[in-house]
Amino acid sequence: MPLNNETMDAVELTAALKEEARRLGFDLAGACPAVSPAGLDRFHAWLAAGYAGEMTYLAGRAEAYEHPRQVLDGARSLLMLATNYRTRQPPEAGAGRGRISRYAWGNDYHDVIHERLKQLVGFFHALAPQGKARGVVDTAPLLEREVAQLAGLGWIGKNTLLLNRRLGSWFFLAALLTDVELAYDDPHAADHCGTCRACLDACPTDAFVAPYVLDSRRCISYLTIELRAAIPPELRGGLGDWVFGCDVCQDVCPWNRKAPATGESSFEPAAGSNPLELAPLFELDDAGFRARFRHTPLWRAKRRGLLRNAAVVLGNQRHAAALPALVRGLNDSEPLVRAACAWALGQYGQQPAREALLARRAIETDADVSDEITAMLSLSC
Repeated sequence: MPLNNETMDAVELTAALKEEARRLGFDLAGACPAVSPAGLDRFHAWLAAGYAGEMTYLAGRAEAYEHPRQVLDGARSLLMLATNYRTRQPPEAGAGRGRISRYAWGNDYHDVIHERLKQLVGFFHALAPQGKARGVVDTAPLLEREVAQLAGLGWIGKNTLLLNRRLGSWFFLAALLTDVELAYDDPHAADHCGTCRACLDACPTDAFVAPYVLDSRRCISYLTIELRAAIPPELRGGLGDWVFGCDVCQDVCPWNRKAPATGESSFEPAAGSNPLELAPLFELDDAGFRARFRHTPLWRAKRRGLLRNAAVVLGNQRHAAALPALVRGLNDSEPLVRAACAWALGQYGQQPAREALLARRAIETDADVSDEITAMLSLSC
């Protein structure tokens, strides 16, 4: 749709939108045409290979990713936006505590960015009252990294994340879609990863099947957030002390070494989340979990998922002081939690752990939990 405001052309509108985006707190902004993304074939091949795991919603709306008009009818342009979330360097987790991915330390970033997008859409309508616009952040069917590369924000690295020479990869992506033509930035054509393999070699679970190709089913972030079932036994040790998400492939990336700190206080660590004390989690019922985590990214894992993760971490650490918490979890109402605690107790090789497993096996009614208990008891025979 052409601009009705005769005093402002596409260049002026784009410049005004970028300036307002910066005022609202976005660190990067670039415009590109609404076209089918260049990585569409790779996306379909990735889905066909099964690398999405249980994220069936991706395949369920695969056709919607084919063009931005599926997100906004009549879309002609996108203003791609980035928000820096790099906070201070995290301390070591230590025994009995688990690490959380940096993006999830503070408030839910969706709330922060949606509010900024709402204001940016309002600003757009003031300048182009007959135009349509919609702001989205990582929930719409949009191949954001490919579109952001088209808008000049950076390149897709070997760890499959978008990289920017100034911000590294510590940023959230968002988009403003509109049916108005904007002044487009040049695509980012160069790949600055070179021969570096730091991210590929550092992954604890070997989730990268090749450079630029991630098998989500082996990724710690997927295992601790998206996976609803038990974590495969062969991957549990690789979790180390990661209880929610993972930053390994970002921590080792040379482009992240000098990335600036964010000025957004909402992304700073909430009390007790950097790192997270694990034993108290097993004392939370559904209401307690909701009260503590409802407005944080950790809510996505749900109570059973987070306790499953905590049990695996404690099993990896073999922290003696955590035995009572694991015994409590072994008698949780959720089979997923009981099974994870059974595995964790089996790693301790101590008599109190064996006694708890024997007591639970005598009353256990879930077949999967019973199998896990039996397997762990056989280790100590």
